[in-house]
Amino acid sequence: MIKRHIASDILDSLRHFPVVLLTGARQVGKSTLAEMLSKTRWKAAYLTLDSRVVLDAALADPDGFISGTPVPAIIDEVQRSPDLMRAIKGVVDRDRRPGQFLLAGSANLMTLQKVSETLAGRVALHELQPFM
Repeated sequence: MIKRHIASDILDSLRHFPVVLLTGARQVGKSTLAEMLSKTRWKAAYLTLDSRVVLDAALADPDGFISGTPVPAIIDEVQRSPDLMRAIKGVVDRDRRPGQFLLAGSANLMTLQKVSETLAGRVALHELQPFM
């Protein structure tokens, strides 16, 4: 695996913010990076909304899904369940500890605006760029 310098920046943000959002275009390596972090440098539960079972649970009851998720946690493909942001905000409003959630997913401008509004002051944003 190619070392990504952004990994150190993400880990630094996890020490200061309750939520870190890793975005980027499709196929740039967000999932690979997030999973690698969960196994090596930042031990966390890894959940992906690519799993039909996980996605169905997140869509059916976002609050229950988040309250039942052990922290720290990585939630990959988070854009598939937009209501999770509100549920995460509720958890973070009750407990501002840094490093609770690393969210990864493809994002467009509208999504970033919604995240910024919903999780203002609670989230650090990182965009993974493709290799050139």
